[in-house]
Amino acid sequence: MTERRPLSADLVLVPVDASDESTDAVAHAAAIAAEYDATVHVVHVLGEDVVRAIEAGDVDDDEVAADGEAIMETAEAIAADHDVGLSTSVAYGFSTKMKLRHPGSVVLDTAEELSADFLVVPREPLSGDPGEVLEKAAEYVLLYASQPVLSV
Repeated sequence: MTERRPLSADLVLVPVDASDESTDAVAHAAAIAAEYDATVHVVHVLGEDVVRAIEAGDVDDDEVAADGEAIMETAEAIAADHDVGLSTSVAYGFSTKMKLRHPGSVVLDTAEELSADFLVVPREPLSGDPGEVLEKAAEYVLLYASQPVLSV
C-alpha cells in the first residue's frame, strides 16, 4: 500500500536577506523540497535602504551584486547538499512609488507569480540591521498566504 501524504509540493519558495535566519530557512526549504521531490525558489528581497540608494544612483552596484551573489551561493550549496533543484530571483522589498509594496507583499506576490505550493519564511528578531529585510514579513505572510507556511 502506498503511503498517502496530506501535502504535495512542486515548488517551495523561500525569501532571503542577509540574515542567519534566512540561511536556516533555506535549509528547511531544501529539506521539505527533498521530501516532496520539489524544487526550491529563493527570492532575495532587497531592503529599503538599498532600494532607495539604487533609485537615487547612490549605490555601489558591484557591492550590491557581491552581497547578492554570496547569499545565492549559500543557497546553492544548501540545495546541492539536499539534492534539490534551485531557481533564484531578486525583488525590491520596498518602493518609493507603490505605497503597499513591502517585504511581506513581495513574498506573496512572488508566490502567486511562481505558483509556489509551500512557503518557508525566516522569522527574525527586530535588530534594526539594514541587511535584515524580512524581520517583519513573516507575520504578514502567515496571516495572508493561501499556501502552507513554515516560519523558522
